[in-house]
Amino acid sequence: MANLDIEQTRNQARALLDSRIESVTALVKARQRVADLKEQLAEAERDDKRTYIRASKDGWSTEELKKLGLEPGAVSRRRKSPATTAEQASTPPHDAVLTTQATPS
Repeated sequence: MANLDIEQTRNQARALLDSRIESVTALVKARQRVADLKEQLAEAERDDKRTYIRASKDGWSTEELKKLGLEPGAVSRRRKSPATTAEQASTPPHDAVLTTQATPS
């Protein structure tokens, strides 16, 4: 068996770990950037909603704003419709369907 140099082996192991640490560090930075941008988007959407409401209070009708290309913002479009909410409420949970047993006739 060949002689192994402990220092050389440790250095090689550290180099391998360093490259793995670099990749996970890059991943953390990317995830943080996504989180930051989502927060910026949420703030921009809140601001859009406030300013749309302000324009309405200043006398602009929904139709006038639409004609100007200023339809209500994405925040109001993302809300679930009442039909979707009622439909979900009447549907039993997935696990309830699985645990229900047929009654003998």
